[in-house]
Amino acid sequence: MAEERTLFDTENNKERRAVLCAVYDSDSEAEASVSLDELERLAETAGAVCSARLTQMRDAPDRRTVIGSGKCAELNELCSTLEADLVVFDTDLTPSQIKSLEDEIDRDVQVIDRSMLILDIFASHARSAEGVLQVELAQLKYTAPRLVGHGREMSRLGGAASGSIGSRGPGETKLELDRRRIRARIASLETELEKVARSRAVIRRSRERSGIKRCAIVGYTNAGKSTLLNRLTDAGILAEDKLFATLDTTTRKYTLPGGADILLTDTVGFIRKLPHHLIKAFRSTLEEAVYSDLLMIIIDASDPAFSDHLSVTENLLEELGAGDKPKLYVLNKCDKADSEALNELKKSDSNVHYAAISALTGEGVEDMISALEAMLMAGKRTVKLSLPQSAGAAVNEIYMSAENVEINYTADSIEIKAVLDERLYGKFGKYVTEE
Repeated sequence: MAEERTLFDTENNKERRAVLCAVYDSDSEAEASVSLDELERLAETAGAVCSARLTQMRDAPDRRTVIGSGKCAELNELCSTLEADLVVFDTDLTPSQIKSLEDEIDRDVQVIDRSMLILDIFASHARSAEGVLQVELAQLKYTAPRLVGHGREMSRLGGAASGSIGSRGPGETKLELDRRRIRARIASLETELEKVARSRAVIRRSRERSGIKRCAIVGYTNAGKSTLLNRLTDAGILAEDKLFATLDTTTRKYTLPGGADILLTDTVGFIRKLPHHLIKAFRSTLEEAVYSDLLMIIIDASDPAFSDHLSVTENLLEELGAGDKPKLYVLNKCDKADSEALNELKKSDSNVHYAAISALTGEGVEDMISALEAMLMAGKRTVKLSLPQSAGAAVNEIYMSAENVEINYTADSIEIKAVLDERLYGKFGKYVTEE
């Protein structure tokens, strides 16, 4: 397969100099500016220095080069003047567009798109065995249709027409061989990830049987999810001011003030234009949100684009099938946020549960936990029950379905202390001796 250059020259400890490019129509200029800001942060996370931006307003991208011949000449001049060796487009490019753009630039400049950049970051940040497999699968699925040949030098065998010894026969081009190897590797990775998914499902069923409530911490990348989990549970997760600093799912037990245990799960961050192959590859990880009892949506309230980030998060949750889960919206970094903007957000829907915190300093975290506990315990009550020795089936159901169950067997009865939901209370309320 063709050798790929990384965005950061680790051998010479040299950063790549990048030019960012975007094409937008007359209705999306503001959105394009926000997206380019984010693209710059992505490039910096990957280890590149953003030297310049090149934007163009046009009704539709040029089919050959996206930006047209005039802008290509301008891009070539920019790369030459700034000694840039990387061009990043804020949109997906076809293989032919990448080749045409690189042909238009005199210097040895690499052209990539937003999805390729995100995949590069994921590849450098994946730590667990599952994360590495997921990233490789996403990369190969993105790369496979983008492999293009470069003439006869790509051929492993010349074919009968060449007449040279050892080259007769149907032959197989280097391109065809690369594609065949990629398909085989994709099949192998999918098999390995299916095994991981089955193992994750076993763990999930075990947690379901325990009756412990599960809360998934979700949100836009760099919103502070890992910082919050570290504060609550001393999880020791890497928490940096970078996009996608952590990719691996981490679950920790947390005891609420009322004594009930819950499981908090940190998940991979979301971002606009998240490559579809990444969503598919990380689906087993992202499904932690689907199987949770409640979602804590972490929002970086200090970011001027936080409302857009929230929309991206909610749309992805809908796509995953977790859109109808109970949600607690956690406005993080409130110590740096615009209070008026936060108040407007809170007023937008009086039925939505909000908590304003700073995961870094701890401000507001206790109030957030109280709100979380109230949501998880809604309709539940802690009771004591006294059941006859013959009520073994009832005891088993309470043990399997109730929370914080304590059982004490006496000579005449079975004494239980537990947290019952409305269904269990309605069914076994006749045995309640104390609330």
